[in-house]
Amino acid sequence: MPFIISSRTTGRKTIGSLLAGCALVLVLGGCQTTTATSDEPRQTGAIQPSGTVVASDLTRDQALSAVQKWGQAYSANEKNKVAALNYSAALRAAGQTDQAVQVMRKSTILHTNDREVLAAYGKALAADGQFDEALRTVRRAQTPDNPDWRLLAAEGGILDSLGRNEEGRSKYQQALVLAPGEPQVLNNLGMSYTLTGDLDRAETTLRQALSHPSATTRVRQNLALVLGLKGKFKEAEAMATRDLSAEQAKENMTYLQSVLNQQDTWSDIKKAG
Repeated sequence: MPFIISSRTTGRKTIGSLLAGCALVLVLGGCQTTTATSDEPRQTGAIQPSGTVVASDLTRDQALSAVQKWGQAYSANEKNKVAALNYSAALRAAGQTDQAVQVMRKSTILHTNDREVLAAYGKALAADGQFDEALRTVRRAQTPDNPDWRLLAAEGGILDSLGRNEEGRSKYQQALVLAPGEPQVLNNLGMSYTLTGDLDRAETTLRQALSHPSATTRVRQNLALVLGLKGKFKEAEAMATRDLSAEQAKENMTYLQSVLNQQDTWSDIKKAG
């Protein structure tokens, strides 16, 4: 089992091939409210104050359960915004991205100019690989005079997915002004550096994210990935093992070592972006 990341966010062949077995996660604006410790697994699938599911934090089984639960609520009343948001988020987590887009597309008609609905529509589009439309949608949801840091983080993730890394990092920095030290944003920024091979800054940024009390297991796994890419295999494996089984962590390290042993891997990284 590879690192907890999502390969759909890498569009360039050099970095994409390097991370093909890893699954890089750029969090497109989802909230995170609970923290994992080495002794207690992170509880996932929590309902936020707005009533929406943290789709990126759902396990496969939780996603399937959430799809059934919220699918029934949505079928009973398609105008129910909370049901639509939860259903779409659960569908994304279950990999049914096209259906998630269709749910949110209908919701944008039923809830015109609703920022939360537009933001969820943008996330669904990005999850489905429709990055250009996702970018337009997220920007439409934003209000320049009172910007939402989650939308800025989402926009940054989409721009990274399009290979526009400097623009994406600018959005993350804007988000950090509004939400200083926010681990979700720092995670995205750190993985943005990873995409272009700037591993020192990636490590520094991810360590900063991990030091935050609300940092999730995803941040630790992404840091483990970066450490592995830098050749710090013992530290990477120790960190990865906190959330994965020893066997899974060992598989990750073996994969990374095999990739790094390939000719011209580092020259490819330097040329990426």
